[in-house]
Amino acid sequence: MYNDYYGMTRNTFDKQQCTEEDFFPCRDIKETSARLKYLIRTRGIGVITARPGLGKSYGVRCFAKGLNENLYHVEYMCLSTINVMDFYKGLCRILGISEKGGKTSMFRSLQEQIWYMYKEKSQPLILVIDEAQYLCTDVLNDIKLLMNQKYDSLNCFTLILCGETYLHDTLRKPVHEALDQRVAVRYNYKGLADDEVGEYIRHKIIRGGGSREIISESAINAIHGYVHGNPRLIDNLMTDALNIGDQMQKKVIDEEVIMAAAANQNPFMED
Repeated sequence: MYNDYYGMTRNTFDKQQCTEEDFFPCRDIKETSARLKYLIRTRGIGVITARPGLGKSYGVRCFAKGLNENLYHVEYMCLSTINVMDFYKGLCRILGISEKGGKTSMFRSLQEQIWYMYKEKSQPLILVIDEAQYLCTDVLNDIKLLMNQKYDSLNCFTLILCGETYLHDTLRKPVHEALDQRVAVRYNYKGLADDEVGEYIRHKIIRGGGSREIISESAINAIHGYVHGNPRLIDNLMTDALNIGDQMQKKVIDEEVIMAAAANQNPFMED
């Protein structure tokens, strides 16, 4: 109902209605894109980290969406709380390889398929593993082995590990020293800068078909105090604000609406 009230066709603050084409070119998105462009040219390992809600997965997804499907084969895995055998089976499944046989058989088949995609098909694999902070030591060790081709002289595919910031601490442990040394690209999301928050909100409103004038400057200033540059918190707050503004019959979302939305997000907040 609030979409119609504010002249919007969809709520782009809702992740289910937001597409890769709706991305806001913030500092984090630009930095991620620049680093990953370099990574896929050289192939190897990249690590993208962030605190929850800063949009690291969305940023990588937007980057992958912009790649030429004829030049790259992108696959995404997010089930990271698994053992080595489950990891191999999952990777075999998404690459269309038989899961029959033991670990050694699957490992050989995977390396052969990765080599075929790189050398014969000229469509190298880009494997994105999300929530990588949960990967166990055994899986991380085998990921390192999978990267070995031609006596460890050639990188045949690109691996992007996405996770929360403590993924870096995991990789710096002595047991993962060899894997950590292979990381060619690292980036840790910082969140929206102060001057990006307002433009992010207005960008999302416009992408949803609304006018940038449906939110006041005072409302945007109020949002700053609640979200600390976190896009997910902004999206949650703005979804509530649109709904509450509709109920209050406010043609312009003002500071009063934002305060009501913030109280709804945090019912224990003091008046």
